[in-house]
Amino acid sequence: MNGRKRHVVVDTQGLTLEAAVHPANIQDRDGAKLAIKKLVGQFPRLGLIWADGGYAGKLVEWAKETAGCGLKIARRRKGERGFTVLPRRRAVERTLAWLGKHRRMSKGCERLAETSEAWIRMAMICLMLRRLAA
Repeated sequence: MNGRKRHVVVDTQGLTLEAAVHPANIQDRDGAKLAIKKLVGQFPRLGLIWADGGYAGKLVEWAKETAGCGLKIARRRKGERGFTVLPRRRAVERTLAWLGKHRRMSKGCERLAETSEAWIRMAMICLMLRRLAA
């Protein structure tokens, strides 16, 4: 797989709940469905998922019907121009930066999407173990 996209669902601290990797020719909203489907039944207290503006549209209703949780789009405030930090998006961006620090994750050398998803889990396990040991 030459091009790939990663979709991660994280908690408020940036720790992954679920991840989905797919070829880059699949649209982001469809890729998000892969990640959200994996959440069904795993986290019964999950009530709200914050998402980027690229996930707006029919995905909001789909998430409510399928996963039973709300999907809210993190948007800029009216009148803001240029770069602004969106508070809810920061957790995901930080997680992706943590994953990029792992050599295996910084290079897209995996042939299968499942292998890439497994390496995401391994990287997060290493991160959590380091935090527990500190």
